[in-house]
Amino acid sequence: MKYHKIDSELFIGNRKQFMAQMKPNSLAVFNSNDIYPISADSTMPFEQHRDIFYLSGVDQEESVLVMFPDCPKEQHREILFLKETNEHIAVWEGEKLTKEKAFETSGIKTVYWLQDMEKIMFEIMTQCDTVYINTNEHYRASVETETREDRFTKWLKGRFPAHSVAKSNPILQRLRSVKSPIELDLMQKACDITEKGFRRVLNFVKPDVWEFDIEAEFMHEFLRNRSKKFAYTPIVASGNKANVLHYVENNQQCKAGDLILLDVGAEYANYSSDMTRTIPVSGRFSARQKEVYNAVNRVKDDVSKLLVPGTIWADYHIEVGKLMTSELLGLGLLDKADVQNENKDWPAYKKYFMHGTSHHIGLDTHDYGILTEPMQANMVFTVEPGIYIPEEGFGIRLEDDLVIQEQGEPFNLMRNIPISVEEIEDIMNS
Repeated sequence: MKYHKIDSELFIGNRKQFMAQMKPNSLAVFNSNDIYPISADSTMPFEQHRDIFYLSGVDQEESVLVMFPDCPKEQHREILFLKETNEHIAVWEGEKLTKEKAFETSGIKTVYWLQDMEKIMFEIMTQCDTVYINTNEHYRASVETETREDRFTKWLKGRFPAHSVAKSNPILQRLRSVKSPIELDLMQKACDITEKGFRRVLNFVKPDVWEFDIEAEFMHEFLRNRSKKFAYTPIVASGNKANVLHYVENNQQCKAGDLILLDVGAEYANYSSDMTRTIPVSGRFSARQKEVYNAVNRVKDDVSKLLVPGTIWADYHIEVGKLMTSELLGLGLLDKADVQNENKDWPAYKKYFMHGTSHHIGLDTHDYGILTEPMQANMVFTVEPGIYIPEEGFGIRLEDDLVIQEQGEPFNLMRNIPISVEEIEDIMNS
């Protein structure tokens, strides 16, 4: 792994919290992700399933975590099953976790090789009444591929049909949405790496540069700071391409006078950052661009103050709509008649700001969190208002990652990333 070793206390604490919410005499199982094929003998880079990582810190394929807090045999209350390493694997693929390294990583003392799993599972399944299976119930999930977790669940339910089945996901949705101090430090590191990439790009951009050149500058800075990749597919959208919300081709030349919308974030140790900035190709904003930019920035600053414990996500977005409507009226993009005659299901402001303002962020860029429950301290949300004006040839979005505090305004993990018109122009022209 490129990232520094994570204190195993994070994973020990996460398991303790999860097990405290399990039913009596129950067992929970978590699987790693597959390595997905492309074609021939090519595969996609391995990405660990975030749930097993959250609970164990294990970051390799063919791994299984079992938790059985009421197991009569103490050594079977936490078990890791790992792919057995050997000299051949070490030569061809590199070193895998040994049992000793797995303990150092996870704090789990009982580690078996994967070939022993069926035998051990039979023993412990005869001792439990309920088994927790891990399903993906994220509100944005749309998965067509059968996962390793899916295949394991089929095997488990077929092999042990008399057991009661419970879901891990509701427990994880709540646990993972509230970050520990160690997690916040990892997310801060991801944001700091993103800052370095952005400052590099501010000194690189000039008229006629290509969007993919900018993407490459970010990737260069991310890799040299121990990030393995972008946290999500980056958006480098110049001119009118900024009005395509999920534009990812990044294949256009950046023209003098245009703006570039940069929605880019580094990952670090599987934790995400999510930043958006909009910068001028020529190093200076026009008067109109500056007017719209400052309106977006005001909305971002004002709505950030609403991220406090007890806030309901749906109510929060209603308030965002009011603030954005006011700014759009001031910019002359809406008039009073537009607002008076608006469809309440699709308010007038949605013509220029059609997406949501905030989402949970953490191990996933769109992280776990139950949106119908009140916000809590140490949840981390993005704040990302935008105004998109195709008829004027540009769109502007600004985004930071904010930690809700027990009291007062949220803490901005991106507080050091330049955002004001003056900061951006000063750096680009220095």
